[in-house]
Amino acid sequence: MTGELRPTGDSSGSSARPDMRASDRDRDQVVEILQVAAGDGRLTAAELDERLDAALSARTAGELARLTADLPSEGMPPQAKDLVRIDQRFGDVSRTGRWLVPRHMEIRLMFCDAKLDFTDALITHSTLHIDVDLRIGGNLILVTRPGIVVDADGLERSSGDIKIRPASEADVPTALRVLVAGQSRGGDFTARPPQRKLSERLRRTPGQLGS
Repeated sequence: MTGELRPTGDSSGSSARPDMRASDRDRDQVVEILQVAAGDGRLTAAELDERLDAALSARTAGELARLTADLPSEGMPPQAKDLVRIDQRFGDVSRTGRWLVPRHMEIRLMFCDAKLDFTDALITHSTLHIDVDLRIGGNLILVTRPGIVVDADGLERSSGDIKIRPASEADVPTALRVLVAGQSRGGDFTARPPQRKLSERLRRTPGQLGS
């Protein structure tokens, strides 16, 4: 990898000059590369924070190139979709495994459950907006992980429950902020960490057995 960025709209394949002014799109591209690299274990939390700060304040293509020069370009994820819609009645729907998180989701549910599991999800940007319409029996479940912050202040409830249990840990930078808005008219919204297996719970509190 050369570490050089191509200018937006350049179809000739030539690389940008190091002294060329960086665009917002150039900065976003580098942020995505850094976040993917951190998710793959190539960068520590401290390194990610340091490079993200540098990327967001970078003024030239050369400054951005130095931040990704030691990271592979192969296997980079496809561009995240701007919008994904889920309109479900009856039957359950889920996004699990290494799915690519879009920038915006519109979710409409009735008499069914929808689960978005972020445990192994591929995150290439900092914010996910979710607009919801939860009708009778329509329940939305977010399975989070450390570094994912859920904000449901924009969700209006006329019926149904809203439960948010953070999955944060100390020294874990925010990788994704999920902003939930819309309305719940009979469905439940839940955000929680992954459920531990019984064997893991028993190993966690061995001294409490039999008490």
